[in-house]
Amino acid sequence: MLWIIGGTGEAVQLASALAAMQISCLVTVTTEAARRRYPTRSNLTVWVGSLDAAELGVFIGGRGVGAVLDASHPFAVAISKGAIAAAQSLNIPYWRYERPALMRSPSSELIHCVSGLEAILTPEVLSGERVLLTLGYRWLPQFAPWQTQATLFARILPSPVALNAALKAGFTPERLIALRPPISRELEKALWQQWRITRVITKASGAPGGEDTKRAVAKQLGISLFILNRPQLDYPAVCHSQEEILALCLAWWSSNPTTPKPSLS
Repeated sequence: MLWIIGGTGEAVQLASALAAMQISCLVTVTTEAARRRYPTRSNLTVWVGSLDAAELGVFIGGRGVGAVLDASHPFAVAISKGAIAAAQSLNIPYWRYERPALMRSPSSELIHCVSGLEAILTPEVLSGERVLLTLGYRWLPQFAPWQTQATLFARILPSPVALNAALKAGFTPERLIALRPPISRELEKALWQQWRITRVITKASGAPGGEDTKRAVAKQLGISLFILNRPQLDYPAVCHSQEEILALCLAWWSSNPTTPKPSLS
């Protein structure tokens, strides 16, 4: 069994391809909405729930996992660290699929690449501004103290968990929009204009996360864009190509004498 850590559109693509190759996969996701994105296959199981990083060894052992494919979001640090530690302790393969990062240009008047929120949670960036956050719901509580100093808006995924977190962080319904990427440049631009945004804060999520679209719209409208750099982890093995990661999984599966020969059709 191959464990795929989900959380991205690429995880859906990889799981679909691996299932078509007759490789038995277990995908873990955190919401029912994410589960519905995966195809129904006899050799593809989708597990929904939160995983304790400290208990991943037990999780792996209890489900007969023989290798780990980490296709989680670039900012999902805790699950990646836990999976690496568990795979190493059990002496099973771990592969990280990392979506390609965009070519980095130096920070400019409009585009600012920063290492952490401490560079953003300042009066210079937020006070008196109309700020759109596209960081994910887990980051929103850190902006709660700034609700009285700035006009804050947030784009979140369409899930009850995300909505409840945003409301608890002080975001009013008229300052929230629930959309799942990808988002077209036209829609991105229209939303910024509708809300009269003056600052946008996002993550270095690559093209699949719409980072390139936000960069283009920021330049077109003359709006400051703050991009949180990706956390740096020491992954044992990293692939930036889906073809490469699929080949690694296929080679591992084929080398297991107890498994049927995969189909490439």
